[in-house]
Amino acid sequence: MIRRRALLAAPALLAMPGGAAAQSWPERPVRILVPFAPGGNTDGLARLAADLLQEALPGSSFVVENRTGAGGLLAAEQMVRAAPDGYTLMMMAVAVLAVAPAAMAQPPRFDPVADVTPIVNLGTNPFVLMTHRSVEAADLAALLAWMKARSGRFVYASGGVGSFQHLSMALLLQRIGVQAEHVPYRGGAPALADVLAGNAPMMFANLSEAVPHAQNPAVRLHGVSGLQRSPQLPGVPAIAEQLPGFETITWNGLMGPKGMPAPIVARISGVIAEALKRPDVRARMDRIGADPLGEGPDAFAARLKADVARWNEVVRVAGIRFQ
Repeated sequence: MIRRRALLAAPALLAMPGGAAAQSWPERPVRILVPFAPGGNTDGLARLAADLLQEALPGSSFVVENRTGAGGLLAAEQMVRAAPDGYTLMMMAVAVLAVAPAAMAQPPRFDPVADVTPIVNLGTNPFVLMTHRSVEAADLAALLAWMKARSGRFVYASGGVGSFQHLSMALLLQRIGVQAEHVPYRGGAPALADVLAGNAPMMFANLSEAVPHAQNPAVRLHGVSGLQRSPQLPGVPAIAEQLPGFETITWNGLMGPKGMPAPIVARISGVIAEALKRPDVRARMDRIGADPLGEGPDAFAARLKADVARWNEVVRVAGIRFQ
């Protein structure tokens, strides 16, 4: 267990600007905003982060608040307007900053890169390209050939417009030069149910949704969207094995408003990164369906900047717009 005394004793931290505030932080409850409804990876990781911070900082209180709407931008706008004192944080999903602003008819009232303080990126998870058995393709190479032969004449499901399931397929279609009709559902669960039933031929499913169906004869798991194979599905190739460099992963990380004191950022990041090394925490991450990352502020900021540019372009080319 990481002890509060050890964290407070770091002279380098306390000597930095804002060190006095960092030494006494937190003196009151800290809010962790979640841009989606309870349940799912983002909410689960927010509650994990709250537990780990409370454990490492005895007497503290970290309260998870679910604030939904506008693709997550309502919660994000509330976070960026808050005082940068470490008492309002947000478990940010990549789609909120890298997808929603580009897909909105009206741009958000903040800069998704300049107006936030990346703290620690807890974890990532890839997606799995899944088809119903009625699709006559035994492996990934055959499926890509099937899609090319039927360009403009097949559909795919997703958990909703602008979801990373949607974006993953949009990127794949762009990569292989194929057109298809998108059928959005109200969440990944109903989309998956229709693929299992054969009412939709294919989708990118969350890894945690796909793993239970690895041996299900109703579907085939053709490829994982990370650069490498997933340890949870070692027999399923990475799509990058057929399309070098292809990658779509979602991440969830803690952020705060622009201008947070560096010592507080370092304290939060250090607590989480160290905790993610523990077997019990990694097991909990696995149950949530996320791969532990523990990426610190600088690397997290670089990832955010790159992802905003990348996914803005995918959204633009695909013509994705929220209603």
